[in-house]
Amino acid sequence: MQPELSALSTEPGWDQDACRTLIEELWSLRAELLDFERKLVGISDEFKASARNLAHYIALRRKDRRQLQDSLARLGLSSLGHSESHVLANVDKVIGILHHLTNQPWSERSDEEPVGIRSSRRLLDQNTVALLGPTPANRAVRIMVTLPSEAATNGDLIDQLVASGMNVARINCAHDDDQAWCLMAEQVRRAARFHGRDVRVLMDLGGPKLRTGEIAPSPDVLKIKPRRDALGVVVESAKVRFYAQERMSVHTDAIPAIAIDYACLRHLRPGDTLALVDARGAKRTLHIVDVAEETALAATDRTIYITHGTYLRRIRKGDGQRNVLVQRLPVNPGTLLLRVGDLLKLTSSGIAQPYGEDLNADSRQIPSIACTLPQVFGQVQAGERVFFDDGHIGGLVREASNDHLVVQIVDANPNGSRLAGDKGINLPDSKLDLPALTAQDIEDLRTVARYADLVGLSFVQRPGDIDALRSHLKALDAEHLGVVLKIETRRAFEHLPELMLAAMHCHSAGVMIARGDLAVECGYERLAEVQEEILWAAEAAHMPVIWATQVLETLAKTGRPSRAEITDAAMGERAECVMLNKGPYILEAIRSLDDILKRMQSHQTKKRALLRALSAWSPSRQTEA
Repeated sequence: MQPELSALSTEPGWDQDACRTLIEELWSLRAELLDFERKLVGISDEFKASARNLAHYIALRRKDRRQLQDSLARLGLSSLGHSESHVLANVDKVIGILHHLTNQPWSERSDEEPVGIRSSRRLLDQNTVALLGPTPANRAVRIMVTLPSEAATNGDLIDQLVASGMNVARINCAHDDDQAWCLMAEQVRRAARFHGRDVRVLMDLGGPKLRTGEIAPSPDVLKIKPRRDALGVVVESAKVRFYAQERMSVHTDAIPAIAIDYACLRHLRPGDTLALVDARGAKRTLHIVDVAEETALAATDRTIYITHGTYLRRIRKGDGQRNVLVQRLPVNPGTLLLRVGDLLKLTSSGIAQPYGEDLNADSRQIPSIACTLPQVFGQVQAGERVFFDDGHIGGLVREASNDHLVVQIVDANPNGSRLAGDKGINLPDSKLDLPALTAQDIEDLRTVARYADLVGLSFVQRPGDIDALRSHLKALDAEHLGVVLKIETRRAFEHLPELMLAAMHCHSAGVMIARGDLAVECGYERLAEVQEEILWAAEAAHMPVIWATQVLETLAKTGRPSRAEITDAAMGERAECVMLNKGPYILEAIRSLDDILKRMQSHQTKKRALLRALSAWSPSRQTEA
C-alpha cells in the first residue's frame, strides 16, 4: 500500500541553526584557502589562476573535512567533493545558497575567485590541446602508444597505428639510439600527413634509472617445447625458424630462430624432415611446414634441446639425405636464481655469472651483480628495502658501504625468482639525491629538440629538475616543447604540488602517472589511493594527465585481455590520455581501448558520474522481459 502524500511531507523546514553553523564553518574554510594562497610566490599572471586554485585545493585537503561534507549533504547541498577544478567558487556557491536559506543578504564574489566551473573546464581543455594536440573526432581521451624498435624501419606498422587511433607516439630514449629515434619520428610525421591527423611525438628521457648490470649468457642451448593440455596431449606444436647465417634476417615474433648455411636453406622444402640427436642424446625430428625466400619454419611435437654445432639430417623421399649444421642460436640471456634468504651483492662494475642453478652450490658464495648508478651506494642505509624487476623480487639491505651493498632476499617465488640484467632497482626508503637529467639525457636533448613535440622528464623529484630542463631547452631554442612530468617515485609524489607549480612556467605541461614504479615505491596496496590523489591534484592545477603502465598489457602481449585490465582501461577515462605499451597485438589493444573510451565518455568525466539514460533498464526492455 502506497503511503499518502501528507505522510511524506511532515519533515520540518530548513534547520536555521544548522545552516548558520555551516555558514560560520565555510567562512572559516574560505579564510584558510585565501591565507594558504599567500604562500605562492613568483607565479606569472599567465598561470596565476591555476596556481591559486591548486593552493586552495591543497588547503582544503590539509584537514579532515568529512564531518562538514556530511552536514552539507544532509541539506542537499554540494559537499565540495567535486570541487577540485574550482575550489573557491564551489565554496562561495554553497555559502551563497545557505545565506538565501537563512534569509541573509549575499552578493556574488566571482571577482575574487580564480576560476569557476565553466572557466576551469575551458582552462583544462586549453592546456590539454596545447600539450597533446586537438581532441580526437569521436573520443575525448587521447591514446598514446610506445613505439617498438622495429618502428624505425617499418612504415606500415606506424601507418596502422595512426589509422587505428594513436594520437601520441612515445619514443623511449632509454632504448635504441638517436638515429632510430629520428627514423621513428619521421615515420610518424609521414603517416600523420597521409591520414590528415595531428599526431604528437613524445620523446621520453632515460633519466637516472637504477638497473641491474650485465649477466654472462647462459649455456648455448635452445630448448623448444610443445604446449600440452592437462592430460599431456599436444595442443600446439613447438616451432623454430631457420634463417641464413649470411643474411642475418630479423624477426619480431616469439618463434626462436636458428642460423644455418644459406645453401642448405635454399634446398629446404615443405614436407622435408630434419633428423637429429639432441643435447641429451635423444633422437628427434623436425618437420618443415613452410618455406619463404629467406626463412624456413619447422615444427615438432617433442621437446628438443639444440646446441651450437648440432647436425641436422635433411630427409626427403626420393632425394636422399643432406647434412645441415646449426651455426648460431638465439642469445640466451643469463639470469641469477634467487631464493628467500639468499644474499646478493650489488657492486659498481663487473659482469655477473649465472648462479643458483645447482642446489648443492657452496652456500657461502654470494653472487654479485653490478648497479648502473653506483653513486647511490653512499646514500643507502642498512635496513632499507630494495626491490628488483618491478617488485617481483624484494630484499633488505644488510650491509651498506660507499662501494657496495649486500642485500638479503626476503620476497621471491617459492622455487626462487630469476633476476636478469637491465632490470629496474627501486630503493623506496632511501633518500637519494640524484639529478633528473643525466649527462646522457643532456646529450639526447639535442635530438629531442629537433624531432619531438613533447619531452618526458623521468625520475623528476624536485622543482630544480624542471628548472634545469627548461634551461637546457632554452639553450637549444626548444622552449616550445611540452613537458611531461613522470611521477614514478615516492619523493615525486610527495612533492607533486611544488613540481606542478614549477612546470607551470613551461610552454605546456602535463603529468604522467607511471604506475609501475609508483606501485613498487609506494606499495601495491597504496597504488589506487596514490593515483587518485595525483588525478585530483592535476585537476586542481588544470593540468592534463597521462594514465600509464600496463594498460591492456596482456591484450597487447597475448591477444586476450583479462577482465581486470578492461576495468582498469575504463578508469583511464578520468585522464586526458591513456598510454599503451608495445606488444605483438598492439593494434588490437588500440582498437579495444578506443571502443572502451568511447563507451565510457558518456558515463564519466573526470571523477563526476554522468546520468546518461540507461537503455538496459528502459520500460520497453522491462516489457520485453
